[in-house]
Amino acid sequence: MTPRIVSLLPSATEIVCLLGLQDALVGVTHECDHPPGVADKPALTASRIAHQTMSSVEIDHAVRSQLDGHGSIYDLDETALRALAPDLILTQELCEVCAVSYRIVEQAARRLHADAAVVSLEPNTISDILANIRTVGDLTGTQDEADRVVYELRARLDALDRASADLTQRPRTLVLEWLEPPFAPGHWVPEQVEHAGGDASFGTAGAASRTTTAEEIVAYDPEVIVLAPCGFTIADTLRQLPRASLPAGWSELPAVREGQVWAVDATSYFSRPGPRIVDGAEILSRILHPEVFGEPEPHEATRVSGTAAPA
Repeated sequence: MTPRIVSLLPSATEIVCLLGLQDALVGVTHECDHPPGVADKPALTASRIAHQTMSSVEIDHAVRSQLDGHGSIYDLDETALRALAPDLILTQELCEVCAVSYRIVEQAARRLHADAAVVSLEPNTISDILANIRTVGDLTGTQDEADRVVYELRARLDALDRASADLTQRPRTLVLEWLEPPFAPGHWVPEQVEHAGGDASFGTAGAASRTTTAEEIVAYDPEVIVLAPCGFTIADTLRQLPRASLPAGWSELPAVREGQVWAVDATSYFSRPGPRIVDGAEILSRILHPEVFGEPEPHEATRVSGTAAPA
């Protein structure tokens, strides 16, 4: 019997639906917006931070203040969770900025007075993401479908690798996972850059993203800059840019001088450790090597012209 599933991760929601289990999904988060239809499911979480009206630095300060006080930036509706009577709850322990904390979910599950299984998905790399798809397949009796999905995703990455194998240049690529303060990329993002045919040395695959400095950025001398603030759409980033104080020396970076600064839909293709991470690598390939892969579509990436100098 197919379990009643609650997903407390947008990436897990995408995995569940890709495995053909959208009808079994009885509850999601307030951030779950893909595929179409999941936003109509009961939302069990809410954010305490209104990122739509706050600047990048204000959001960073609010998040740090909440977490430093051992609080949470999300609320979980335990009453609604209990009413849904799930058999399986998908969550994570990796990042308390990305989703409601595992501790809160585990405590809520114990109060359900039922045998709901709480499963934490903890990806740090693209291989981990693919393994998570198989894990959800094992938990829901959809192993064959999970194997098919993973095979197809891996084949797309292999195709990128083959196409970029003979490239004579891999541009120095700076992906910023936050604007102010600037964050160097981690986890799977450097791997996305590598698959796309870029130099991925600014960032550490499998490790957490971290704050960086103007000095590090200037020393790297990036030829391409990709603005991918965690959880932001292209519109979010473009709205934040005029308010952000960018690192000193920004206007002199090769990428800025040559008009190679791009804003991408981070929330869809870079922040969420789900199937569309592969789409993100393909989008990067079109940014870095349009002569090989073609130009990115406007909904995938937008060139940022006249990027503001530091305040």
